Amino acid sequence: MLVRVRSSAVLGVAAVGIDVEVEALQGMPRVELVGLATSAVQEAKVRVQAAVRNLGVDLPEKRIVVNLAPADLRKEGSSFDLPIAVALLAACKRLPPEALEGFHFAGELALSGEVKPIRGALAQAIEARRAGATALVVPEANALEAAVVEGLRVHPARHLGEVVAWMNGVAEPPTRAPAAPQLAPDGALDLADVAGQEHARRALEVAAAGGHNLLLFGPPGSGKTMLARRLPGILPPFTFEEALEATVVHSVAGLTRDRGLLAERPFRSPHHSVSDAGLVGGSNIPRPGEVSLAHHGVLFLDELPEFRRHVLDALRQPAEDGEVCIVRATRAVRYPAQFMLVAAMNPCPCGWYGDARRACRCTLHELAVYRRRISGPLLDRIDLHVDVPAVPCAALPSAGSTEPSAAVRARVLAARERQAERAGPGGPRVNARLKGAALRRACPLPPEGRRLLAEAVEKLGLSARAHDRILRVARTVADLEGADRIAVAHLAEAVQYRALDRRA
Repeated sequence: MLVRVRSSAVLGVAAVGIDVEVEALQGMPRVELVGLATSAVQEAKVRVQAAVRNLGVDLPEKRIVVNLAPADLRKEGSSFDLPIAVALLAACKRLPPEALEGFHFAGELALSGEVKPIRGALAQAIEARRAGATALVVPEANALEAAVVEGLRVHPARHLGEVVAWMNGVAEPPTRAPAAPQLAPDGALDLADVAGQEHARRALEVAAAGGHNLLLFGPPGSGKTMLARRLPGILPPFTFEEALEATVVHSVAGLTRDRGLLAERPFRSPHHSVSDAGLVGGSNIPRPGEVSLAHHGVLFLDELPEFRRHVLDALRQPAEDGEVCIVRATRAVRYPAQFMLVAAMNPCPCGWYGDARRACRCTLHELAVYRRRISGPLLDRIDLHVDVPAVPCAALPSAGSTEPSAAVRARVLAARERQAERAGPGGPRVNARLKGAALRRACPLPPEGRRLLAEAVEKLGLSARAHDRILRVARTVADLEGADRIAVAHLAEAVQYRALDRRA
């Protein structure tokens, strides 16, 4: 008897429908699994047989063939255990095949029959809804994320025996409803905690308003990390579409168990020992890296020169294109990577170059070697280079009396609304993504502004890319002021954010 059960395979951040077919044939008693399955999927035979036997079900003394169609698509992961077990039980006449109509199954099985969590449950839920399924059975730990998808009943399963009882009509399956987003307490990390640093606070506001990349450099203890960690508090809240896209990436990485939609923009801060695969994604089975986990959020690289140079250079393409393409011999996988890059560094190895309080101990050679760890093309892709000097002791008691994050966030929201209105439907929603004709339309300059920009490009030796980035930052400064056109003052502020170019 041929039984067909619907499931799916996760490829990148999307899922592809898979038919799990089981039939018992005449021949030597054994279970064969075909359909271009990796070793993890092949091992499902052992897990499924043990789980079925622990239900008290004896498999027929026949040759049982399990096919995962389409056969030309490579199958990976452990989420096929549950659909294989359900199809096998139906083929053994322990489940009515008609009861499986409209159901989509995904889950890993322990030998005891317990249903274990999987990666990519949200992507599978989206595919199940697209394919016309009315119900999805997933591990209990993945039910909250899958319940985000509207028009699909999500049944959380803890044990294979529960699924058998539901399909036989012995018990009513529980249905998981979407959970309200769990927001962090207000004011957990507030800009009011930062004493002084008005110039850096302003740069942080400009970066948040336009989605620009930002580099903070200054001596140890000047507040670079403190400022960066308060950036999410002034960013706009997620739209539903942004939250869904970010949650899918985290789901594929296995980071959303017992959680629904992400409520806050991600803030990823990898250690400087991270590999290039860890940062941009990769490995034999392609997984999303930190740049994709920071999608629609912030990627913070502290102690930037301590990262290996080839790892940093791997950031150049994702920072420009907003996505990562990982190519392997059998496939090419794309992951979204629209993130704000925020980095912090000391001005020199000892940390005190240019500081008025302490003398720098570094030689010119050491300073040159230190700065060469960051390539020019990467620096060229960072819109704002901001000096963060040490805070005088007399200014420290003022922490808590400066402008809070809520006030800054209100201005950022207003600036973002102007950008979205100017871009229109389908256009880039932040100035940092303006390109080509859209950039020229959004950033007309007065004659004196064109002269100022030309002089800055000539004196600082800037590239055409840096020229366009200055235009985008100037447009953001004008949006923060509610101005329709870029003025010379807006352009001058954008130019002075190229601090490392001025030091070159």
